[in-house]
Amino acid sequence: MEITEVRIFSKESPDKKLKAYATVTFDNAFVVRNIKVIEGSGGLFIAMPSRKLKVACPKCGFRNEVKSKYCNQCAAQLPAVSRPVSSEQEANGSQSEHRDIAHPITQAFRDYLQKKTLEAYEAEKAKGPSAVSKDTEY
Repeated sequence: MEITEVRIFSKESPDKKLKAYATVTFDNAFVVRNIKVIEGSGGLFIAMPSRKLKVACPKCGFRNEVKSKYCNQCAAQLPAVSRPVSSEQEANGSQSEHRDIAHPITQAFRDYLQKKTLEAYEAEKAKGPSAVSKDTEY
């Protein structure tokens, strides 16, 4: 599978970790939007598009975000959520509130995707602020 296009949408501001969004096209046939370019403590990396996890209120059935204490529909107190925790989450003591919508299966493809996306980001950044797309779609 080849990456045939990477479009960068800058979101840079001096104090923010989120630097840009990317739209990546594979084999001129499949698109993944909302890949985030993030500045971490070890440098730039990409984060795949994700959505917030939700749980149903036992009283009214309304789907509330994980870790909510009260239902946004009926205001009933929600029970603590018990979900399986990965060993990585156990190690740093956190449970994610998000789940990836699309993600690479192999480390080799993840590295390839990250390399191509960050290369496109750096190329757009090198062109100057006016060259980087500013898109309000995201």
